[in-house]
Amino acid sequence: MDNNGIPYIVAHYTTLLLQQQWFLRKLSLLIGCTIVMHIYFDNISQKEGMSQVRKRSKKIILYIFIAVIAIVAFSYYQNNALSVTKFRISSDKLPNGFDSYRIVHLTDIHSKSFGKNQSNLVRKVKKLKPDLIAVTGDLVDRRKYNAEASIILMREMTKLAPVYYVTGNHECCRSKFEPLGKQLNELGVHVMRKKSEFIKLGQGEIRIAGVDDPTFNQHADGNAAKLNQHIGAALGTGTSDAFTILLSHRPELFSVYVQNKMDLTFSGHAHGGQVRLPFAGGLIAPGQGFLPRYDAGKYVEGDSTLIVSRGLGNSIIPQRLFNRPEIVMVELTPQSPPNE
Repeated sequence: MDNNGIPYIVAHYTTLLLQQQWFLRKLSLLIGCTIVMHIYFDNISQKEGMSQVRKRSKKIILYIFIAVIAIVAFSYYQNNALSVTKFRISSDKLPNGFDSYRIVHLTDIHSKSFGKNQSNLVRKVKKLKPDLIAVTGDLVDRRKYNAEASIILMREMTKLAPVYYVTGNHECCRSKFEPLGKQLNELGVHVMRKKSEFIKLGQGEIRIAGVDDPTFNQHADGNAAKLNQHIGAALGTGTSDAFTILLSHRPELFSVYVQNKMDLTFSGHAHGGQVRLPFAGGLIAPGQGFLPRYDAGKYVEGDSTLIVSRGLGNSIIPQRLFNRPEIVMVELTPQSPPNE
C-alpha cells in the first residue's frame, strides 16, 4: 500500500475490517451491548430523575465503544499490516560481474491470506523486484491445515522470480505433505529437501542449499545431530568455494550453520517472539523459550550470517503485538565494483 496520508490509511484498513466476518460479528455484539447499556442507564436516570446520570452514562458508553473499536482495529493492524525489512550483505566469496542480487525471504505463512489471492503480499514482494524468493517453512498450519492459501501464494511468487522452499515443523505430516510437495513441484517451486543447486551470478556462481526441518529426521538424536545429517546430505561429498546460502527453518541452531561454514542462512520459526518488548526484543519463541536470542534480524558469527524473519502468520498464539508480519529483502553486493 502506498503512503498517501493518514486518511487513506484509515479508510483502507476500515474497508478491510468491514470485509472480515469475525469483525462484523464482534461489531454487532458490541452494538447490541451498547443498546442494552443505554436502555439500562436510561431507566435508572428516569426512575431517579437524575439527568446528570443519564449524561454520564452516555459518555461511559461512548468511551467504551471507542475503546473496543480501537483495540479491535489495532489488533487487526498488528496481524495484517505487512512490513518490509532490508539488509545488504557483501562477501569476498561472491563472484564479480554483478551489481546486486535481491533475495526476498518469506516464512511461517501458516495458511494465512493477505487479501484476495494474496494480492497485498504479492504487491509488496513485486515492488522489491526479487531475483530469488526463499521460503523457509511452515507454509501451512497443522492445527488448521489449509493448503489453498499457500498454494495461491506460491503460484503468484513463481511469476515474480525463482522460488526455493524448505519445510518447517508444521509440514511434518507425511500424509498431508506429500500432496503439498507434489503441487509445489508442479508449480515450478524448487523444493529443497536435503539438496543444493548452483546459480549463475555475474562471472561465477553461488550455491543454495536447503534442508528439512529436524522433525523429518527419525534417526539421529537431538536437533543438532539431525540437522548436521541433513546439511551433509544437501552439500554432498564434493568441495566448493562458492558462496553458500542455506535455507533452514530453525534459527536456534545457528551454531550448527556456523560449524558447517554456511555463508548466509535464512530462518524463521521464532515468529519474532510473538510480542516485541522495548529494548528486549521478542517475548517467547518455540525452541528458545522466553526472551529468545534469535528472534528477528541479522546475526553474525565469524564468516557466517544468519537472517531471521519475524514471519507472516500465527499458530498457537493468534495475536501479534508490536510485531507486524514481515517480508525480508537481502541484497547481495560484491565487495568491489564489478568493473574494477
